[in-house]
Amino acid sequence: MIDNNKILEELDIALKSVIDIESFTKIKVEYLGKKGLIANLMHEMRSVEDKKSYGQKVNVLKEAIEEKIKFIEDEMNKIKMKEQLMKDAIDFSLPSRKMEPGIQSVLLATAREIEDIFLKMGFEIAIGQEVESDFHNFEALNLGEHHPARDMQDTFYIDPKTLLRTHTSNIQSRTLSTNKDKEFKIICPGKVYRRDDDDATHSHQFFQIDGLVVVNKLSKHTASLQDLKTTLTIFAKEIFESDNLDIRLRPSFFPFTEPGVEVDVSCSICQGQGCGFCKNTGWIEVLGAGVIHKNVFKISGFNEEEFTGFAFGIGVERIALLKHNIEDIRNFYQNDLRFIKQFKK
Repeated sequence: MIDNNKILEELDIALKSVIDIESFTKIKVEYLGKKGLIANLMHEMRSVEDKKSYGQKVNVLKEAIEEKIKFIEDEMNKIKMKEQLMKDAIDFSLPSRKMEPGIQSVLLATAREIEDIFLKMGFEIAIGQEVESDFHNFEALNLGEHHPARDMQDTFYIDPKTLLRTHTSNIQSRTLSTNKDKEFKIICPGKVYRRDDDDATHSHQFFQIDGLVVVNKLSKHTASLQDLKTTLTIFAKEIFESDNLDIRLRPSFFPFTEPGVEVDVSCSICQGQGCGFCKNTGWIEVLGAGVIHKNVFKISGFNEEEFTGFAFGIGVERIALLKHNIEDIRNFYQNDLRFIKQFKK
């Protein structure tokens, strides 16, 4: 017959002699391996008359051995983990590595400058989503499903009705829809996406800051084309740090404005006399703007006869290129420290 107590006593003695994982593994195989003690006892069951009683006793023994083996195995794992933690421990008394202070991106710095200028003029910042519905990105801005102007803003569609926004004007349409018949002044900064081929002046992603002013015609506030020009003149003089700067408005087409205008600033290099930088025109194109189209008010639920306003869209990269005389827009995204360190203050 099997003497379970004796076998377990012998196992205890063997386990006490364990000094490393190798000696422990040898004992584990000796008792629980394919040719170990338990396997041999099960093999001898063929010659035993009372197989049921014998089998039960072997199973009880096996469970007891497994419990003792597991206990030692867990203890060894704890010791191993403790040793590993000690090995990987950080010595906080050691001197730290010298880390160079970070530098704010010239692109982000330009965006913050633009925001600060408009905040001083009473605008509020509105933030919106980059993944947008076709309705808020196009239709609510008077760009119907088959409007030809959509071809100018070919974008990345996620599904037929969802896309990566092509301008931050989507924030304008959402603000209009949630602030019916209210006056407000907002700027909308953020990243936008278009399927452009990347080159010195174009990128498939870029930063934009849109502005929107909405007023009731019966209030003391106004939002005429003259107000738009005054606002953008203040902005241009502030961002380019020149009191002698002038702007001009040229007629242009934008589906969400009527009339729409392109906005040029006088060249700061030649003071409007004409040079290579401004292609001898004396002017540099900086942004698009216009008076809000009545259809935009109507689609958003405003009374288009009672409300008016103006909007503008500023490309941050465009301003940064002109402000710092940078020739290639790709410099903003290549993480070249030689370029970045030029703007360290």
